[in-house]
Amino acid sequence: MGTILLIILIILLVAAVPTWPYSTNWGYGPSGLLGVLVVVLLILVLMGRI
Repeated sequence: MGTILLIILIILLVAAVPTWPYSTNWGYGPSGLLGVLVVVLLILVLMGRI
């Protein structure tokens, strides 16, 4: 379950990078938020909580 969530969040993080043409006006908000979620999920997976 945790691995699937981690993979989905990594895919969302790559999609939210502001270098894509459709997301140039978004700034770093979406990718920053998803990056924090990936780090938190990775820590939880490594600790065995998920």
